Amino acid sequence: MSADLSQLVKAYDVRGVVPDQWDEPLAELFGAAFIQVTGADAIVIGHDMRPSSPGLSRAFARGAAAYGVDVTEIGLCSTDQLYYASGAFDLPGAMFTASHNPAQYNGIKMCRAGAAPVGQDTGLTEIRELVESWLDSGTPEPQAVTPGTITRRDTLEDYAAHLRSLVDLTSIRPLKVVVDAGNGMGGHTVPTVLAGLPLTVVPMYFELDGTFPNHEANPLDPANIVDLQKRVREENADLGIAFDGDADRCFVVDEQGDPVSPSVITALVASRELARNGGSGTVIHNLITSWSVPEVVREQGGTPVRTRVGHSFIKAEMARTGAIFGGEHSAHYYFKDFWNADTGMLAALHVLAALGGQNGTLSALVAQYDRYVGSGEINSTVDDQTGRLTAIRTAYEARNGIELDDLDGLTVKSTDWWFNVRPSNTEPLLRLNAEARDEKTMRKVRDEVLNIIRD
Repeated sequence: MSADLSQLVKAYDVRGVVPDQWDEPLAELFGAAFIQVTGADAIVIGHDMRPSSPGLSRAFARGAAAYGVDVTEIGLCSTDQLYYASGAFDLPGAMFTASHNPAQYNGIKMCRAGAAPVGQDTGLTEIRELVESWLDSGTPEPQAVTPGTITRRDTLEDYAAHLRSLVDLTSIRPLKVVVDAGNGMGGHTVPTVLAGLPLTVVPMYFELDGTFPNHEANPLDPANIVDLQKRVREENADLGIAFDGDADRCFVVDEQGDPVSPSVITALVASRELARNGGSGTVIHNLITSWSVPEVVREQGGTPVRTRVGHSFIKAEMARTGAIFGGEHSAHYYFKDFWNADTGMLAALHVLAALGGQNGTLSALVAQYDRYVGSGEINSTVDDQTGRLTAIRTAYEARNGIELDDLDGLTVKSTDWWFNVRPSNTEPLLRLNAEARDEKTMRKVRDEVLNIIRD
C-alpha cells in the first residue's frame, strides 16, 4: 500500500496529531525533502511551546543537515518571529506550530527565503510527494560529503527592534492594555516588544503551556475572549489584545470589552499605512472583509484589491501588486515592510499608536471604520455543496439589481447588502458571510440564504 500524507499535508502547511499521524522520524524526512525542493544551502528553524515541538524541530534540522545544509535554530518563537528571521537572514524557514489547534496537534509552516510562502502550489505538494516516495521505497543516502552545522541564535531582541522601527510609539500617551497570550507564544514575545513603552501591561496567561489549561488559543471563537473582556472592564483598561497560539494573529477588544472586528482593524491599519506612504498604495483584502475596507482605502487615496480567502492568495497579490498592506477577516495582517508576511504584533502596535496618538477612546476611534453589520462566518454541514450553491444562484440571479461573481464560492451583491457562500476544501461544509447597512436587513438576508443552504 502506497504512503498517503494527504490528511497531514494541508493547503498551506503540515498539520496533524502527534504521534498518531506524524512523529520525529517523519519530521526528519520533511527536513530532507524541504532541502531537495527549495535547493537551500542554509535554513532557519523555530518552534512554539507545544511539548512535541522541540523534538520535531530538531528532527527536521537533522534531516536538513544530513544533506550538507547549515541550520540556524532560533528556538522558542512566534510564527512572525520566524518570518522575521527568514526575511532578515534571507533564508528559507520552518516553524513548528499547530497555531490554535489542541495540544495533541503539531505542524510545520514553511517558507522560502524572504518569508515567501510554501503552499500547495509553491512547493508543498512536491515535498509531500517526495516524503511519500521515501516512505514507500526508502530514503536515498545523502550526497553531502560533510553534514551541515546546527547552531543556535536568539532573534527576539532583533525582531522586536524591527517591529518598533516600523511604528512610531515614542510620543503616545500612557495606556493600560490587557494582553491575553492564551498560554501561547505571545507570552514570550510581548514583554520584549512592548518593553520601555508608556504602557501598563496587564498580562493574562503568559505562562508558556502547550496544553492550553485556560482556554483554546483561538481568539476568533467568542468563548475564548470572555476572560479578556471581563478583565478589561475590571481593570478599566484602554483596550485588550488577544493572540492565538503561535501569536501571528491578534484580536482586539475596546475599553468596554466589546470585540473590534478584524475588518475594522484592517481599515484602521490601512489608513495609517497609506498615510505613511504619502497617501497612495495598494491594499489587499479578501472578499469577505467588510465593505468598509475598500471604502476607507479609496477615501485615503489608496487602491483596494480584492482576493480569494487564504493567506497564499493574499501573499501572491501582495507580491504581484507591490501592495503596502493586506488584511483578512481572520485577523491575519500582512505588511510590505515585513516581507509581505503576516504579523499580528505589528498590527497591535499600529492600534496602540493610533489610540495613544489621540485622547479619545478606542470605541470612538474605530467607529469611523465600523460602517456595516456583519453576520460573522456561519458554517452549515451539507451533503451536496455544488447543488446547494446552484440553488442559491437560481434563487438570486433573476432578481433586479443583483450582481453575482465566482471569485471564491458565490458572492451575491445588492446596493444595501452582500453575501458570500463558499465551500470548505476539507469538510462537507458551506461557509456563509453576509453584511448589510443595518441589522434588520442583514438578518433577513442571512436567514433567507441559510434556509436555502439547509433546505
